[in-house]
Amino acid sequence: MMTVPRQTVHVDSPTEQRNPRTVDIDLMSTQGILGAINAEDRRVPDAVAAVLPQLARAVDYAVEALRGGGRVHYVGAGTSGRLATLDAAELVPTFNVPADWFVAHHAGGAKALREAVENAEDDAEAGEAELTASVRPGDFVLGLAASGRTPFVLGALAAARRAGAHTGLVSANPRAAKPAEVEVLIAVATGPEVIAGSTRMKAGTAQKLILTAFSTATMIKMGKTYSNLMVSMRATNAKLRGRTIRILQEATGMTMADCSDALTEAGGELKVALVHLLSGSDVTRAAKALDAADGHVRKALDSLRLRAG
Repeated sequence: MMTVPRQTVHVDSPTEQRNPRTVDIDLMSTQGILGAINAEDRRVPDAVAAVLPQLARAVDYAVEALRGGGRVHYVGAGTSGRLATLDAAELVPTFNVPADWFVAHHAGGAKALREAVENAEDDAEAGEAELTASVRPGDFVLGLAASGRTPFVLGALAAARRAGAHTGLVSANPRAAKPAEVEVLIAVATGPEVIAGSTRMKAGTAQKLILTAFSTATMIKMGKTYSNLMVSMRATNAKLRGRTIRILQEATGMTMADCSDALTEAGGELKVALVHLLSGSDVTRAAKALDAADGHVRKALDSLRLRAG
């Protein structure tokens, strides 16, 4: 028997409204249903584009936190928390960053990644306790809540502000007032869902786009790429060694043999091999230049050119 919650909350959000374009979706053909969903999905990128100035502020806060030795925290419940957990997990293998640079906090814990945990998102005190225990001054905490009001998320953000961290909130509810604990509000107007209230759809798609853009832009600003190449990865197996050699070839225009030799000489460190090949400096000088430039390839190359000049 289904348990009926004793407390009821009516959320005033566009995502809870009926979509006039899909009221007859249950009468459509299979292709018609898919076409209706796709038509709604195509509205999401434009909605995300409208909040890029706010997203840029969030990226700058994240970069400031990481450069200062702090961390970035994601906080969410349900779909929001699962998407945040996925984004944080993928950054380590993609950009070879420390595992604690991005920390995901999901209402209900690991169990809630696979199944719904009753009342987890309504527990503001649990959100406060989790962030109180893990956040530090100077960190950046990004909450995700389609409704803009999830208690677990707002409780976590309030605790983060008290601890001296910067805070942001991604919402699909432009009607919701900016919470006092939020410095950067990223309210995406994705509108009513194909199925009323199913925020795993357009609201979730917007969150995925925002998270991917946010973390990728942060990594670029932290020097984890050169041009549009993933130059921070390590060659830990044969497959990845082949990929790093291809990246070196793309970046330098040199032969596979030259790039392979450079990677071996650099001890498998792709950035060191890249700076070595592009500057003509030996690998020791290339490594020192990278250290002085906090891992930024272009800055390291500029410093070596200045010394050579």
